Amino acid sequence: MSTSVSMNPEHRMGTPSYVRVLVDRVIRRELDYSVPENLAERVGVGSRVRVPFRDKSALATVVAVLDESNVEGIRPIEEVIGQTPVLSEQLLELSTWVSVYYCCPIETVMRSMLPQVIRRAEVGWKKQLFVQPARNIEAEEIEKLHKRAPRQAELLEAITKLEKPIRAAELLRQTALDNQTLRALVKRGLAELREEAIIRDPHGDEQFIATSNLVLNEEQTHALNEITQALDSPENARPILLHGVTGSGKTEIYLQAIRAALDRGRTAIVLVPEISLTPQTVERFKGRFAESQDAVAVLHSHLSEGERHDEWHKIHSGRARIVIGARSAIFAPLKNLGLIVVDEEHETTYKQEEAPRYHARDIAVVRAKIEKCVVVMGSATPSLESYHNAAIGKYRLVTLTQRVDEKQMPLMRIVDLRQERRKEKKATILSEKLSQAIADRLEKREQTILFLNRRGFSTSLLCSNCGEARNCPNCSVALTFHQHSLQGGSSRRGETMSGRLSCHLCGHTAAVPKKCPACGQDALIYYGFGTEKVESTVAQIFPKAVVCRMDADSMTRKEAYRETLRNFRTGKIDILVGTQMIAKGLHFPNVTLVGIINADLALHLPDFRAGERTFQLLTQVAGRAGRGETSGEVFVQTYTPFSPSIQFARHHDFAGYFQQELEFRERCDFPPFKHAILITARSAHQGRAKLSAETLKRRLKEALPEEFILGDAAPAPLEKLQGQFRYHILIRGEAIMRLSRLVRETLDKLPLPEDVTVTVDVDPYQLL
Repeated sequence: MSTSVSMNPEHRMGTPSYVRVLVDRVIRRELDYSVPENLAERVGVGSRVRVPFRDKSALATVVAVLDESNVEGIRPIEEVIGQTPVLSEQLLELSTWVSVYYCCPIETVMRSMLPQVIRRAEVGWKKQLFVQPARNIEAEEIEKLHKRAPRQAELLEAITKLEKPIRAAELLRQTALDNQTLRALVKRGLAELREEAIIRDPHGDEQFIATSNLVLNEEQTHALNEITQALDSPENARPILLHGVTGSGKTEIYLQAIRAALDRGRTAIVLVPEISLTPQTVERFKGRFAESQDAVAVLHSHLSEGERHDEWHKIHSGRARIVIGARSAIFAPLKNLGLIVVDEEHETTYKQEEAPRYHARDIAVVRAKIEKCVVVMGSATPSLESYHNAAIGKYRLVTLTQRVDEKQMPLMRIVDLRQERRKEKKATILSEKLSQAIADRLEKREQTILFLNRRGFSTSLLCSNCGEARNCPNCSVALTFHQHSLQGGSSRRGETMSGRLSCHLCGHTAAVPKKCPACGQDALIYYGFGTEKVESTVAQIFPKAVVCRMDADSMTRKEAYRETLRNFRTGKIDILVGTQMIAKGLHFPNVTLVGIINADLALHLPDFRAGERTFQLLTQVAGRAGRGETSGEVFVQTYTPFSPSIQFARHHDFAGYFQQELEFRERCDFPPFKHAILITARSAHQGRAKLSAETLKRRLKEALPEEFILGDAAPAPLEKLQGQFRYHILIRGEAIMRLSRLVRETLDKLPLPEDVTVTVDVDPYQLL
């Protein structure tokens, strides 16, 4: 049963007698409760409440306030949580759209809109004691006290010199006195202790240097004018796609556009695709809006629960007017929203892989429409969907064709690994040309980035006798060998550790066997390589260079991203090896060389977006080079040098690649010409997963009109994942809202075995 959120104006007037709520459980219906008189003034649409639910209490969100209810046996709400509603009516409207479009229960959407720390209300404000003089203290009084209690007098003298209240713990640390002495002063009525909430600011210990607007070139000025004109009449504005080559100054346009929004009394959200981009982005935004550090709030998964609580309330209270964060920041409870910026809009990390499986870029467009604000999507390599929307006039296209200060695009050189292999008689990590280029940069005191989108030391452990690989027991993949600890950060020369085998999909780990478990022979060999081996190899070839690795294994500590980027910016690191977290958005003027170790990793996956992803990744990584005074150079190592994705990227030809790829997509009825829905049936029992998928496919064939293209129930390319066998059904069509509704209705009528789970992914970004 679908759920709608009621938002009639009369529901918000007066004190309510009843409320309609969505409990934090998936029951697919709203429930009515009465409101006790003592709670009526605090209840409104969007309030969080505690209600009796079955034989327990449950947390819930108010979606409507009512004067009357025809429900029998109605029970009263137990408690109102917080002083004000946590969700605006616009966000409630957005939640309904997300629920219908992405074919998921609205209760699940609500859980995504509210961080767990806010939803459960288990974490409160951090409070500390502050001390100040209780009254005006004369010098004679301190002198008298000094004769009776010298330690108290010493502390009182320090308190009277305070210009403002100070944390009691800080004062005692400065004076080397104890809490007993302070309490004695309070008892005498000479000092006053007051409890105050402390804001847990994730960037509170950093100093941000104030910056001012940079001078824009002609293209940037035109782009900013387009955005400011849209800010003046947002109700008529189309979404703006800012297509600018790497290094063209998109971030400066965002900064000045946000200033324009603030000047108009509006607020702004900035979405970034990777947590690793957040430190640099935060630094630029905190510096530009340094007149009020509270103006910028940050939301991402690396915050502690306390920090997330305080940042969210800073936004909700209106103290923060700019929010920077990863995809979930699109739900930030900003009031009077004027501008949403989606940086690197093409990035797959904007797509959530668990329910609700939303895409933050698309949510941004819908929220902008609901809140009548402007949305700007920026990228050097826009997604085909966004670029197609611009081509047909649905979006406004603004282009930046030149790098700022007329810097040249980096020269991209293709290295054919087939020839390298014939020459070296083995797989090559660093080709001769790339090694020489790195040596040249080290001599010139310039920096290098080496990119490989694969973690670990070796990608598999094989037996040279029987050919058996050490596979994950839970997934259809080989285990990856990690020579060093997965929690310990980058490896250091001279360090000896035993190593582990690890699955990057489910997290399963195993010890490295001494002999082959299948044949018992001592014939195990390591095959393939990841970032850990690249780091080790580079450190051996260039022993005097400082080499650092940046991937999910080495960046486990909360501050690791920030520290590594800071060290790289200040020149303490010569060569940075990393995965896709170093591929985009980072600006380091001294980087003049980028090496792409293997450009083929994602190119041959069984996914229609494989070529597009490869083109985007190559272009983005290449864009890290030559952003300073010295021109940049990029070496792309590949076994398929004549692939269109690689050749178009080599010539920085987005328009050419877009045209060719679009023709392929149209012939095959793939996005952007058709929407897609991927249905997955999974179970620990292979037969039941297969039977459920086949049964569902038959029911869908009966329910769907011929306009929709229904694929067969087939094993997923990655058939087993986290101990579950998976079967896919792919459906394509144009009327996506209608298709989502028909799929939901079909699933609601289909009884499934208890151990079979069916998931629905609308507009999927992964077909594996």
